[in-house]
Amino acid sequence: MYLRKFSTMGLALLLGVSAAQAKKAPKYPPPVPLTPEQSALIEKAVADEKDTVKQIEKSTPLVQTYIQNLRPDPALYSVPLSDEYSIARVDFGKTFSANPYDSRKGSGKGFFKGSIGYLAGLTKSFHITYSATGFMDMMFIDPTGFDQQHYVFTYVRRDFLGSVRTMVFDVRPKPEVKGAGRFFGRIWVEDQDGHVVRFNGSYTGGKDDEVAHYYHFDSWRTNVQPGAWLPTAIYVEESQTGDSRKNFGFRAQTYFWGYSLKLPQNESDNESIQIEGAQDQSGQSQDMSPLQAQRQWVSQAEQNVLDRLTQAGLLAPPSDFDKVLETVTNNVIIGNKIELPDDIHCRVLLSSTLESLSIGNTILVSKGLIDTLPSEEGLAAILTFQLAHIVLGHHTDTRYAFNDRLLFPDEAAFQRINMNHTAADNDAAAKKAVELFNNSIYKDKNAQSGSVGLFFQQLAVRQKSLTALLTPRLGDSLLKADGTPWLAGLAQGAPKLNINDLTQVAALPLNSRLRTDSWDDKVYGLNVKPAALLSARDKMPFEVTPIYYRLMRYTPPAAPAPAPADNGGAAAPAQQQAPADNGGNAAPPANQPAPQTPQQ
Repeated sequence: MYLRKFSTMGLALLLGVSAAQAKKAPKYPPPVPLTPEQSALIEKAVADEKDTVKQIEKSTPLVQTYIQNLRPDPALYSVPLSDEYSIARVDFGKTFSANPYDSRKGSGKGFFKGSIGYLAGLTKSFHITYSATGFMDMMFIDPTGFDQQHYVFTYVRRDFLGSVRTMVFDVRPKPEVKGAGRFFGRIWVEDQDGHVVRFNGSYTGGKDDEVAHYYHFDSWRTNVQPGAWLPTAIYVEESQTGDSRKNFGFRAQTYFWGYSLKLPQNESDNESIQIEGAQDQSGQSQDMSPLQAQRQWVSQAEQNVLDRLTQAGLLAPPSDFDKVLETVTNNVIIGNKIELPDDIHCRVLLSSTLESLSIGNTILVSKGLIDTLPSEEGLAAILTFQLAHIVLGHHTDTRYAFNDRLLFPDEAAFQRINMNHTAADNDAAAKKAVELFNNSIYKDKNAQSGSVGLFFQQLAVRQKSLTALLTPRLGDSLLKADGTPWLAGLAQGAPKLNINDLTQVAALPLNSRLRTDSWDDKVYGLNVKPAALLSARDKMPFEVTPIYYRLMRYTPPAAPAPAPADNGGAAAPAQQQAPADNGGNAAPPANQPAPQTPQQ
């Protein structure tokens, strides 16, 4: 839970009270007795919490945490000062531990391996450290004693979270219950089966000579399967009040996905991997030319890598949103009259880091990058950059055509799969991308909006404070080694960035476009109505924001629609438009909740 330990004196200084007051236990009014209905619901919640812990112990979900440390800003109140990013697979089966996905060489380290740098100058009156399993602790209320024997429950009200009706209770440990790590806060219990669907607050505990202070968090669960409400997202926020010159704080988001599979964890387990879904497309002719054989060999390496990344939980399975990306890509292909031997496909990397990549004929774009791009032409610029790599025939490492090269633990994926392009290839692709973009329908759109240039201007403003977000784990960076964007040629003629101009939306907050189904890893576009901006503070480019879900109960997926009738080979329209009413995103299915994040 990102435990922060203070000496009694340090906590007293922080809170502006005496050491004696800091030690003194608070007094609460006598609890109002629960009605039989309320007490029965709590007993259901207690039993269900134990079942939830057992359910999670059978899974090895991925946990991704992104932290932004803040500094005060006179105009925007606070802005990012530095950031930290980590992604790991959680194994509850044997021990409560996280296996971090190690970054490739030169891409920095995650917070699981060290504390953040901005704390170095703080006074020794208190110390702040990060716990490797900290945010994972917030998946649970109290796995050792969440019941009416250890806690006082006070009914607050009924509340709807989306379409799910809940009862809300304040929860605190009983005075006689000792020990650190007891939950203190509020829970939302859905009123049909007693599942806890949300809880926020903090944990209590500490000795007389040392007060342990836990960060405040808001933990959400979603109905991923019948009768299963599993942890999906956690928002954490802390702030330091007082002298604005020393003000500090942070915001963080943690997301969980990959519950549905018990994926391989070591070399021996991984030897049994079987690649499914690959189909022989060579039946149209008896033989292959040497060129066709070479292309098929590249395609085999491509498919092996895509399958391995999907199995590692790093790449979303094929989804309807891929078609949105492919529509934008095809608009560029059609505008340039490019003839390619195979169709271009697009997939979504599930990481929040801003990166893109092409593997064979498949373009990968990270969820974080899609989330923060404010316009279709901005998305087109990123896709065109990777399309240029394909058009120029830049090298795809065919050693992965041998599947045994992909037999490694999931957490080694970033280190063992090296598919990013060289600086020389990126430079050539950037020049080609400008040409392709300017021959497409997006040239005029960008000339009118200046969206691409504004995005990179905003990126330059936040570049030094968001190094973790801008460090690719697998693909190509948006920036050169000197910090200038590869696609600077598309930024020419853009208006100057003006944070106070509410008509300029240079970049969106994180998680503004997509959400990930925590059960099967599929991505869906958010079905969110854009909110009007009232001030520059509402823009929050590249920033972490609170999380809010409009919960819905699980319903089985609808049966697939019948295949459309053959149109006799009729050609597609010359130009296609990506859906615009939802920011170019497909709507989520009815059985899944959409997290509400600021939209511009």
